[in-house]
Amino acid sequence: MFNILTGLAMGIVIFAITIGVGVVVLQKFADANASCASAYTYNATLQKCVNATQEDPTDPANAGWTTVNSLKGEMGTSGLAGWTAAIVALAVGLLFIGALMGRKER
Repeated sequence: MFNILTGLAMGIVIFAITIGVGVVVLQKFADANASCASAYTYNATLQKCVNATQEDPTDPANAGWTTVNSLKGEMGTSGLAGWTAAIVALAVGLLFIGALMGRKER
């Protein structure tokens, strides 16, 4: 039983690493695709277009930045990572139910 739980824990860790790396890579793609209006420059820290005095931050309007930024949101807590708790609870519950049902057969 604990061997299976160890495997589940390793799967969760790999899942978290995949989401973390995915979000970082998608952010770098968004930074590379960002294009701002004239008199604005892209600030990668803020992830916004800002003027010379770093005021009036706005999102880049090009389709590449918008699409990649949306995908980044789908990887994070509003998307795939938001389901992690439900997946873990379901997997652990099924493991315990399976272990209890296996005991009755023996």
